[in-house]
Amino acid sequence: MRTPRLRLWNRRTLRRLGLLFALIGVGLLLAWNALLRMPGSSHRGPLPSLTPEQSVLAAELRSHVEVLASSIGRRSTFHPKQLAESALYLKTQLASSGYEVRDHSFAGRGSPAPNLEATLAGTSLASEIIVIGAHYDSYQGTPGADDNASGCAAVLALAKRFANTPQPRTIRFVLFPNEEPPLFQTPEMGSLIYAKACRAANDNIIAMLSLETIGYYRDEPGSQKYPPLIGGLFPSEGNFIAFVSDVSSRGLLKRVVATFREHAAFPSEGAALPNGVPGVGWSDHWAFWQVGYPALMVTDTAPFRNPNYHQPTDTPDTLDYERMAHVVDGLGHVIRSLAVP
Repeated sequence: MRTPRLRLWNRRTLRRLGLLFALIGVGLLLAWNALLRMPGSSHRGPLPSLTPEQSVLAAELRSHVEVLASSIGRRSTFHPKQLAESALYLKTQLASSGYEVRDHSFAGRGSPAPNLEATLAGTSLASEIIVIGAHYDSYQGTPGADDNASGCAAVLALAKRFANTPQPRTIRFVLFPNEEPPLFQTPEMGSLIYAKACRAANDNIIAMLSLETIGYYRDEPGSQKYPPLIGGLFPSEGNFIAFVSDVSSRGLLKRVVATFREHAAFPSEGAALPNGVPGVGWSDHWAFWQVGYPALMVTDTAPFRNPNYHQPTDTPDTLDYERMAHVVDGLGHVIRSLAVP
């Protein structure tokens, strides 16, 4: 007697598989459109020469980085004297631009560690607040030029640009301590203390931009690395500035990327990713997510590009101040756009 053969693939099974793959494809397309597709086009090709104003900005950025990462150097609760010196320098620079600087001091591992806040009060929409922030501490024993004197230099330059030119919305320029381990994502992290205080005060923060390591760039193919499963979607050259948010802040992310690409002739990439993806929450924007504020990180991607990350070699001479000037100039346009309804 002949035994009938078992048919593993009948028409109904094939139809179901086809429907399943179609649904998966639609889901991936929707996810890409919602989370990875950014408005506008990233700049390609040679960068334009710096304008005279951008040349001045590049020199200004270099000067701030050299003070923080060379003259002062190691800045952390392991080096409290240098941490205090850097806070004083930053406070003095903000004051010289005309700001009254609020010093929100607290003890980090037993040492005074102030959050520094300079506010440009808004006009018609003063209750709506934009925060531009960066951490000023460095990883244990390192000079921290890229991480994160570069972000601090940008905050100082942007604060100076907007000084005495109020916008409809309020802009706060804030500098945080204790972002680096061992206080990262602990109750003593400066930005978390600040964000919780803002929430307790019912501050209406509509956007927070964390400027985190923005000074290191490479043009060689393969110079840019990524977390698992991400790399094939983005360039292999580490010559762009990245805008990164979690899924809930994707609306803010897309607005920021669109404005940057409209005004800055500089390569840029953006992605809204789950917080669990390595690197997505590795800065002070994470603190604002914890209390429900929309926030994103502006970064050169740090350990995914810069071999000096958290090393003694993270020195001022490794940074590209002309490219930093392009980025910071573009961020000025972003801030102005966010500040206007």
